[in-house]
Amino acid sequence: MAGLIRRNDIDEVRSRTNLADIVGDYVTLKNAGVGSMKGLCPFHEERSPSFHVRPQVGFYHCFGCGEGGDVFTFLQKMDHVTFSEAVERMAGRLGYELHYEDGGSAVDHGNKARILSANKAAEDFFIAQLATPEAELGRVFLGQRGFDHSAAERFGVGYAPKSYDALGKHLKTLGYTEAELVTAGLLGQGDRGAYDRFRGRLVWPIRDVTGQTLGFGARRLRDDDTGPKYLNTPETPVYHKSQVLYGLDLAKRDVARGRQIVVVEGYTDVMACHLAGVTTAVATCGTAFGVDHVKIVRRVLGDVANSDTTGTGEVIFTFDPDEAGQKAASRAFSEEQRFTAQTFVAVAPDGLDPCDLRLNRGDDAVRRLVTTRKPMFEFMIRRTLAGHNLETVEGRVAALRASAPVVAGIRDQSMGIGYTRNLAGWLGVDPSEVTRAVAAARTALARSSTEADGASATRDRGSADPGNRPAPAGSAVAEYHPTGGELEQQGFDPAGESGPSIMDLPTDQATRLERDALMAMLQYPTEIGAEMLARATVVGFSNNTLSVIRDAVATSLEFINSSEWVAAVVRAVPSPFASLVQQLAIAPIPQRAEQIPDYCREIAASLIQLDLLRAKADLLGSLQRTDPVAEPERYAQIQQDLMRVEQERRTLRNE
Repeated sequence: MAGLIRRNDIDEVRSRTNLADIVGDYVTLKNAGVGSMKGLCPFHEERSPSFHVRPQVGFYHCFGCGEGGDVFTFLQKMDHVTFSEAVERMAGRLGYELHYEDGGSAVDHGNKARILSANKAAEDFFIAQLATPEAELGRVFLGQRGFDHSAAERFGVGYAPKSYDALGKHLKTLGYTEAELVTAGLLGQGDRGAYDRFRGRLVWPIRDVTGQTLGFGARRLRDDDTGPKYLNTPETPVYHKSQVLYGLDLAKRDVARGRQIVVVEGYTDVMACHLAGVTTAVATCGTAFGVDHVKIVRRVLGDVANSDTTGTGEVIFTFDPDEAGQKAASRAFSEEQRFTAQTFVAVAPDGLDPCDLRLNRGDDAVRRLVTTRKPMFEFMIRRTLAGHNLETVEGRVAALRASAPVVAGIRDQSMGIGYTRNLAGWLGVDPSEVTRAVAAARTALARSSTEADGASATRDRGSADPGNRPAPAGSAVAEYHPTGGELEQQGFDPAGESGPSIMDLPTDQATRLERDALMAMLQYPTEIGAEMLARATVVGFSNNTLSVIRDAVATSLEFINSSEWVAAVVRAVPSPFASLVQQLAIAPIPQRAEQIPDYCREIAASLIQLDLLRAKADLLGSLQRTDPVAEPERYAQIQQDLMRVEQERRTLRNE
């Protein structure tokens, strides 16, 4: 077993990795001031972005839930890997060779890396098999649906041989054990032992947003196959069907750029949409669109709170006209309120799904399907009305009672008024009747959701974006604990130690100055300059907590011009203080880009000047207490010290 990864290698991998690129695979980030980016936090649900990333510093922090750390911490929390796995993954991405304390080489920690590796090997096997004579039936299936070889290659479509153990035998020759392949869901266990789960089927790789293959979806081809039409990978340590969207790895960039996502119902529908130019299409994997899917979409879409709904993104659902499709529509509508984005429904003419629509009417018809979508509320209201006989009084009353809660749920007040008017027209009743019914429904909804709203307010209290101001002492900046990085390799978990945070700091003027100066020193050390920075680290601090950070800065000055600057300071402080260092390194500086250099030098100079004022006061006191006749040498020394202090003050003030 390999030992601990060498410190120099950890630092080198961290410094070479762009944190924004890694986080950007999971969260849509936008510029948020000088050297800062922000987006919706992936660790808690929020409507306003509180999650800040500082690529140059190499740290992130959420000012809502308090989560924070570096690239390795982020991967540990997002992908549930160990610290060593996170370092090794980034090293592999960079092509950087790691070295270990005992001279060993990288090994797999746990089975998640092995499962991902086995999935990739299986994907390569399936793709190669699609070119074999046996796979002719699969190629015909694809061709009949308008997909050629290049389309299959683009989406990684492959073929699983109609064999009991072809895949298993192949993967075992590559060093994977039967137990690993069963855990990965590639093999099943039967009375005769392990067998290939996918046999005689077309296979689609299901990937996460980073492009890693988590599992597979396989389509039945033969009449003698008694299994389900689509067979997916079962739940595994890396594949959870409710937390993945097929095609998101291909769609995420255009989703973020165009602020639109199209949710379809199957793998071939995703393929058809992308090939037709609707490159924002994704699909669920054998499960209904649920809460976890909403969270994924909101992060990628950048779905933030906005009172002007015309400025938000769009989530467009396509549903089959059959009963299953209608149920899917109802489930999707039940999650609609979780979006700030506007939601729509696109239903193709004659009930065709996107794949059949493209095949029968061409690419342009698929694009028109998206552009002619209807608002989700209109779709649901009309669907509700369709279930009642509007030719009778009883039917109209029942339809109004069923439709009023739908209209009452519309967040946009102007839109709600418009739908109230439309509903009256569709029912053929007086608008005042609909207004009263909607008001009553709104009151009932508010009453039933009071408890949920209270819980949500508690959860999101403190999600306020700190904007372009440093988080003030006493503000809603929650405490968090780093995972400890390399310390974790030794079995130490600093998360168990409670440490100070920005919210713990007093609000007196001296402490605020010390805090702001440390922020500038950590974030822009080169703007302050080595000489002034060194001078600032010998200033006496009034706050004992911040003095610990000051001392760590003093012992890390050799890293001032290195990308490891903040990481070096983090290592220099006692582990409970690491969180506070990272918060100070992330909190936005309250200046525009062109003002940053002057601001940082001025705040550091102010800190030094305060120290000089204290020194001057102490020296004047000593001078008064010293008898120039009895102690002439001491008296002269104090006068010289006063002159030195005054000269330093004048130099700082450019006098």
